[in-house]
Amino acid sequence: MAFKLPPGVIIAEERPWDGESVGRVNRAAFESEYEALLVDRLRERCPGILSLVARKGDQVVGHVLFSPVRIRQGEGQDLIGRGLGPLSVLPDRQGQGIGSALCREGLQRMKAAGHPFVVVLGHSGYYPRFGFTQSSQHGIRCAFENVPDEAFMICILKPASMKGVSGVAYYRPEFDETA
Repeated sequence: MAFKLPPGVIIAEERPWDGESVGRVNRAAFESEYEALLVDRLRERCPGILSLVARKGDQVVGHVLFSPVRIRQGEGQDLIGRGLGPLSVLPDRQGQGIGSALCREGLQRMKAAGHPFVVVLGHSGYYPRFGFTQSSQHGIRCAFENVPDEAFMICILKPASMKGVSGVAYYRPEFDETA
């Protein structure tokens, strides 16, 4: 399904000089420093991330990050997929389809890259439209404590790779850092 963006808005990979703008979008969207610092840490330490921006002219108006997540199945067996987040759009640009376009583009790229799954810790009223379902329905739970069941979701991109997979999903250690 094609997704219409506001006139002049494009989705592209983050450029090396976009870091400050991405931080500004995350701080404005979440009204906190955590997400901006998390993105900085992942950008510095984690090969294999996908960082997409929504750009209008030279201004970054939205951002999404996909980083490695592993599902530990016991006996040390891990299946590596990706985690979506943070997803952010400048407050005055929200409700225009920018976040949806970022999410759809990122999921298409994750599928094309051969990743078996993408998990997200987010709003249960938003993410199902992209194919996410409750992870617990698939026997997968989040390693973070006190996560509401409905908030931890999975989008299965390669069903054959996920057959019989269950266990605990672990995000990168950068997600545990607070400063």
